[in-house]
Amino acid sequence: MEDKEIIDLFLNRDENAIKQTEHKYSGYLMKIARNILNNTEDSSECVNDTYLRAWNTIPPQLPTVLRVYLGKITRQLSIDLVRRKTADKRGGTEYELSAEELEECIPCGSDTPETEAEAALLSRLIGDYLKGCSRSAREIFLCRYYFCDSIGEIAKYSGMSESRIKSSLFRTRAGLKRYLEKEGFTV
Repeated sequence: MEDKEIIDLFLNRDENAIKQTEHKYSGYLMKIARNILNNTEDSSECVNDTYLRAWNTIPPQLPTVLRVYLGKITRQLSIDLVRRKTADKRGGTEYELSAEELEECIPCGSDTPETEAEAALLSRLIGDYLKGCSRSAREIFLCRYYFCDSIGEIAKYSGMSESRIKSSLFRTRAGLKRYLEKEGFTV
């Protein structure tokens, strides 16, 4: 079933929307959740919560790309669960490892209205920076820091060596750090 048809099911409050979404996107959503959570049971819970969140948000939301919309929900739910479960301890999930790597070039802060506005600006600046990168560097960066893929997985997808992936990530992070500092963010 095409995404437009699935979205129409949501808009018409037809429960078949959930079944069709699960049929089409469960594997994709489970991969996102598993990369972040490193736990099948928790991942399954987040994916099911994604379907519920989509049901509750479509309408009023009208996603232009359903796959991206669902992926974003799953990613956020998974990150929220990691944060709740690891508030006082360090773990070894790909999400935590990739977040640690980014700490060297992206400022971190608390959740206040000021930092939320700063986060929105930061998000836009990161997007602007990545648009200026090569397609390969951009894809590697997104695989690692958005989808939380391991270095090995990225190497396998791209056909590059792990050392080349690590070098690309290092150069992209270093360039991002310089760009953000130029734009007034300090790390």
